[in-house]
Amino acid sequence: MFSNLTNALDFQSKGLVLRAERQRVIASNIANADTPGYSGRDFDFKKAMAEATSGPAMPLANPSSGKSLDGTTNSRHIPLSTIEGSSIGDNSKLGYTIQTQPAMDGNSVDLDRERANFVDNSVRYEATLRFINGSSRTILSAIQGQ
Repeated sequence: MFSNLTNALDFQSKGLVLRAERQRVIASNIANADTPGYSGRDFDFKKAMAEATSGPAMPLANPSSGKSLDGTTNSRHIPLSTIEGSSIGDNSKLGYTIQTQPAMDGNSVDLDRERANFVDNSVRYEATLRFINGSSRTILSAIQGQ
């Protein structure tokens, strides 16, 4: 029963982690807007979210010790290696942005587009935080009987 209450929070928490990672990637693009030869990076949020939510629960717990093998405390948690190492944080999983205006120095960052992406991602991050906060308050008030 409790899992039914937390399914939406689990989905939103995965989205929040991916939004934070995308914000980091976009900020890196903006910071390197004047770096000669820099290629802008990004990832497909929809695809990354589908991968994060569709995968089967990984066997993370070590039966002899009761502790997880990757540092998580619950088998339904997203291991950091999935976010930072093998999935999004790994540069091989990041795609390159499409160059809209060729630059003489080979830089593919379109600063206007990156700023728009940054603001859009920030708004979506904030909306996800507000949803998680509202859901948490609803669950807490139900537990307290208010």
